[in-house]
Amino acid sequence: MTPQLTTTARYRQTRVRRARRRQLGERPPPRTVGGAGWAVAAALALGASLPAVAAAPAGASGGSSTVWLCRPGMADDPCTAPLATTVVAADGRTSVQRATDAAHPPVDCFYVYPTVSEQSTINANLDVDPAETAMARIQASRFSQDCRVYAPVYPQLTDYAVDHPRLVTKAALDEAYGGVLAAWHDYLAHYNMGRGVVLIGHSQGAAMVIRLIRSQVDPDPSVRRRLVSAIILGGNVTVPVGKTVGGSFRHVPACGSATQTGCVVAYSSFDQTPPTDTLFGKPGAGVSELTGTTATAGLEVLCVDPAAPSGGSGTLEPYLPSATVAAPVDTPALGAPAVATPWAAYPDLYSARCEHHDGISWLQVTDVAKAGDTRPVATELYGPTWGLHPLDVNLALGNLVALVRTEALAYEH
Repeated sequence: MTPQLTTTARYRQTRVRRARRRQLGERPPPRTVGGAGWAVAAALALGASLPAVAAAPAGASGGSSTVWLCRPGMADDPCTAPLATTVVAADGRTSVQRATDAAHPPVDCFYVYPTVSEQSTINANLDVDPAETAMARIQASRFSQDCRVYAPVYPQLTDYAVDHPRLVTKAALDEAYGGVLAAWHDYLAHYNMGRGVVLIGHSQGAAMVIRLIRSQVDPDPSVRRRLVSAIILGGNVTVPVGKTVGGSFRHVPACGSATQTGCVVAYSSFDQTPPTDTLFGKPGAGVSELTGTTATAGLEVLCVDPAAPSGGSGTLEPYLPSATVAAPVDTPALGAPAVATPWAAYPDLYSARCEHHDGISWLQVTDVAKAGDTRPVATELYGPTWGLHPLDVNLALGNLVALVRTEALAYEH
């Protein structure tokens, strides 16, 4: 029987923290193959505690107040971290897959990270903390194979703010978005030079990207022409029921193929049908409030399968960080995932298909492991309302990078 994977992380609400502590006594520690596991990727995706590591140098650009977490030419840029991967097959055999950053990529990527700041204020300052550095490596660095990655540090709502929602004001939301908006203007003015750009965001970062497209890209044809695509995960992008455009954006449609450009790939992943009180996949739920709109009438949440954007089902290509990229969090007894490369991959372990039921849309992730396959399997970490949200990016990271590659080629030609 394939083992279920569990982990620990800091929870957003005290009630959820207590429930998880009770569960820890009921579940076995995760099983790993060759030392590789998924616990760290899952925990970090929602902002778990991180070990102290050297912070990346501030990346403020000349003549600008923007602090860049990632920017081409920066020293110790986490978005250009090593990409070698240990591939673990269903029979336990391993091989090493090599990958390098593109020397002259044809397009750029503009990445906005999810909630990771552990500062004890509502909005984070612009210090480059270890959490932001680790998240950029985990979610964004593999895109450097096909694009120049720019990632601003922004005054996001912190873990503390999400733990204390009554203290979060509209001004705080606008401050977070204002930081992303200012960095976008800086990028366009000093770095873009007319190049195509892929916008990437997850969770709170997805909400920021939705606002950015809605206000800066969608209404402006000259900017819209530069949009290669947008990857908006766990952010509840909406469209009219049964349509591919409308709702969140008037002009930017869902991607319908691996070569379509100027379009959106969006989804929230679950391993079972979401409950009616789900935080993701339902208009107006969860992170929707961060986008500044809660409209629901006649709308559904967009789902585009990154493994089969034209429809049907496809095979996911998960890439997960090893212990050389991130370390165990909160509970050392879980053990550190350790392989000789920065990354681990588990091919042919999951299929995915977009599903719609009772007003909810989601990416159904199904374990397709055969008998004897002992590779670890992801499971819900925060209960059914969260689904597989922490792993939205990494479960399909290979597919997403491949999409950027084909879209970039289509955009260039």
